[in-house]
Amino acid sequence: MTTHRQQHSTTWVRHFADRGHGAARPLAAGVEGAVYRLGDGTVAKVWTGRRPTAPDLLRRVYDDIAQHAASLPFATPEILAVEEHEGVLVTYERELAGAPLRADSAVAAPPRELPARETDALLTVLRVLAAVPGTEAMRRLTVQGDDRPLWEGHARFPDALAALVRRAVRRHGDLLAARVPDLADVVRRTVESLVALPDGPFVSVVHGDLVPPNIHVDDTGAPTAVLDFGFFTTAGDPAFEAAVTAAVWDMYGPYAEPHTTTLTRLFAEELHHSPHTLALYQRAYALATYDLFSSDGSDGHFRWCARLLGRGPLTPPR
Repeated sequence: MTTHRQQHSTTWVRHFADRGHGAARPLAAGVEGAVYRLGDGTVAKVWTGRRPTAPDLLRRVYDDIAQHAASLPFATPEILAVEEHEGVLVTYERELAGAPLRADSAVAAPPRELPARETDALLTVLRVLAAVPGTEAMRRLTVQGDDRPLWEGHARFPDALAALVRRAVRRHGDLLAARVPDLADVVRRTVESLVALPDGPFVSVVHGDLVPPNIHVDDTGAPTAVLDFGFFTTAGDPAFEAAVTAAVWDMYGPYAEPHTTTLTRLFAEELHHSPHTLALYQRAYALATYDLFSSDGSDGHFRWCARLLGRGPLTPPR
């Protein structure tokens, strides 16, 4: 499985040392880039992979979320400074407390039964983020792989998402059609169903990438920080956040499909979302992100999206 994870470099350690951070050390790495602990309560993120389309706008979004810090039981990122070094973007951010809830499923497979510690943490994060209002800056963000702000030309999140699905399928739809039977019909039904969704009661911040490494917890399992907004961050329906989280929490482990089904049902019951809406949002997410890591289908995310679309709704009617 190809993950396209970025690597640390001694060149960057030397760069940070030259800037006065002699204690700089590699901390973490992902698809977007590599993170270095600077030793003074800050970290530096080197965007050698997926570069944010508008760093200043993302900084504004972080500030919008921080306005609700008093009501958040966990910390969220804060960009302190931005620099460009040899064509590579570097953001300096406040280091957040805690440790990743667990490794990503591409690195270490989770057990058959998801621990209550994980599901409790997920419910806490989803409830809290669902109460943070969506802002104009969030609406101006462009999700990864797209060429325009998600909300541009739209007044409703479902309509904006439907338009994104149409654009995304035009990018490399032939590649996806080779793996998903009747793709044109899947796209048509997904778009029609999105447009038919009623207006939700509240538009909130959507993180869009709540995978295990992006939630930090303390020794008791309580969330201490939520990291790495930006991949699919926007203002939107809290049900979309719940749907995507249920789907991506375990993408590559041997029990990935039952875990998705379990979490989808749990979030429907505990957060009062329609199971059909959650399944619809999961299909929309797969259609919008299938080609973000390669244009030839060589990566694990593409195969995961094709499997999700091929197996139909994840939560059958009750």
